[in-house]
Amino acid sequence: MKRKDKNTEQVILQTARKIFIQKGLAGARMQDIADQAGFNKALVHYYFTSTDKLFDLVFEQEMSNLFSNLVAILSSDLPLFEKIENIVSLDIDHLTQFPGLPIFVLNEMSRNPDVILKRLKKIPVQKVMDGFQKQINSEIKKGTIKRITADQLFINIQSLCIFPFIARPMIKGLLQFDDKTYLVMIEKRKTEVAQFIIGAIKV
Repeated sequence: MKRKDKNTEQVILQTARKIFIQKGLAGARMQDIADQAGFNKALVHYYFTSTDKLFDLVFEQEMSNLFSNLVAILSSDLPLFEKIENIVSLDIDHLTQFPGLPIFVLNEMSRNPDVILKRLKKIPVQKVMDGFQKQINSEIKKGTIKRITADQLFINIQSLCIFPFIARPMIKGLLQFDDKTYLVMIEKRKTEVAQFIIGAIKV
């Protein structure tokens, strides 16, 4: 049997990622992936037998890339405010690199909620969030922050980071931003969002 080439596999995966983000699982075809990757369809099928399996791998890689780094920050011994700054920076850097990811996840949640929820449940977030809650509780007892749950703090951070990417066309249209101005604004949000969140919970 012919040995699989890692470079070819990565080209197929990168191409599939772009197509899945653009079209979702339902709209993606092996022929589209093959054409854009510059390979014949038979070769793509040799590496990945179906679009479902390819989608699973791409989705798990995307979630793993984001959440493995997120889990590392949440599990670290960093002070709470520094941890918030690092989470915001991680989110915005990742979404700047893959700006279509939030829409991709939302679309798939709408089309296949049970399937996506099953995949998300594989990510070991709850144990980490329990540890994050303990750190928050400690700061509340010290009187350094207002009362808040880890869930609410996490949702607040994610909402403020993700929304400008989901609403990019609206933001650019309403505020008359070109691509360069938009990206400058996004970069500034690393500081703006972190300061806003910290200011909201700080006593």
